[in-house]
Amino acid sequence: MTQTQGNPAGAWAEPKATAVLVLADGTVLEGFGLGATGHAVGEVCFNTAMTGYEEILTDPSYAGQIITFTFPHIGNVGTNEEDIESVNMAARPGACGLILHTDITAPSNYRATRGLDEWLKARGIVGLAGIDTRALTALIREKGMPNAVIAHAPDGKFDLAALKKEAREWPGLVGMDLVPQVTSGQRFTWDETEWVWGKGYGRQDNPEFHVVAIDYGIKRNILRLLAGAGCKVTVVPAKTSAEDIMALKPDGVFLSNGPGDPAETGKYAVPVIKTLVDSGTPTFGICLGHQMLGIAMGGKTQKMHQGHHGANHPVKDVTTGKVEITSMNHGFALDKESLPKNVEQTHFSLFDGSNCGIALKDRPVFSVQYHPEASPGPRDSHYLFTRFVDMMRQKKQKKSA
Repeated sequence: MTQTQGNPAGAWAEPKATAVLVLADGTVLEGFGLGATGHAVGEVCFNTAMTGYEEILTDPSYAGQIITFTFPHIGNVGTNEEDIESVNMAARPGACGLILHTDITAPSNYRATRGLDEWLKARGIVGLAGIDTRALTALIREKGMPNAVIAHAPDGKFDLAALKKEAREWPGLVGMDLVPQVTSGQRFTWDETEWVWGKGYGRQDNPEFHVVAIDYGIKRNILRLLAGAGCKVTVVPAKTSAEDIMALKPDGVFLSNGPGDPAETGKYAVPVIKTLVDSGTPTFGICLGHQMLGIAMGGKTQKMHQGHHGANHPVKDVTTGKVEITSMNHGFALDKESLPKNVEQTHFSLFDGSNCGIALKDRPVFSVQYHPEASPGPRDSHYLFTRFVDMMRQKKQKKSA
């Protein structure tokens, strides 16, 4: 609050709003701008994670979304160049906006190279602080994830009529293929392994397997865990043909995470996935890759009411009976009732019972909805990479027998 100058009564005046969130139904929420100026349109979701905001904001799966963080203190450890998750640096993959309760504080961490506000400006991400994020979260839980425009203008001047029109007319994520915005433009290899305290990231110089990863918006830490599990990884663009993938002679194929509607991306991805599965090549999918694998096997996906976004989601592994604490980021889900008989459900959410994993009964193929590489457990789900490696090893042994 700032005191009004020249007011003998000592009255207080609200500081002028420099950012707004305009929902498709015409609701306007005022706050204070952060990061880049300008505006962006997208779907508003909420994320319950208490840490990892830099990784969340650079996850390509968040393309087309505005993230409301439920944890009030975001930005207090600053940012650095090691925690970025997107591999396509030519684009601006990741969230198009963020909403916070509390203004960003100065960074306090030895790894920080700059503050979050400066980092947001550099990446062109529009931010807003100072609103009741609990109320916004409650609204999303009640009515679903709304389409909206987030805008930041230091002078506080907004054309609300135009912003309302843009939010109202934005078509939403259903039927939207966002993968072309985030996939890599060309093929490349990856050998960087996990970060180790005091050493940083390592290198895989003696791989046992060759994995081709289809990049629908892949995250760096997925690639690191694949490399750390003994794999040379070749990353290919999303529209690479099955023939070109098989020509690389992979021991296994990885189907990555990514944004948008899986049914829309599946129009060109599903035929490729079907061919790869039919070849008998061990295949592992995560997030969008999981959903499109399900479609390729005859299943269907559906839009979720509020989605799953956070680092505290309990998931049960039916095959072991164990419960994992997982990281999730998805607004679409595979309909478990649509799965054919040769596909079994291996994991499900303990929050709402939705499908979180599948496996083929007759082929070395499996996938999960959540993000094992994000390590919220912290290592509850790393066994999935070992499972993938074991499948490739068994395939190799059968060939040499």
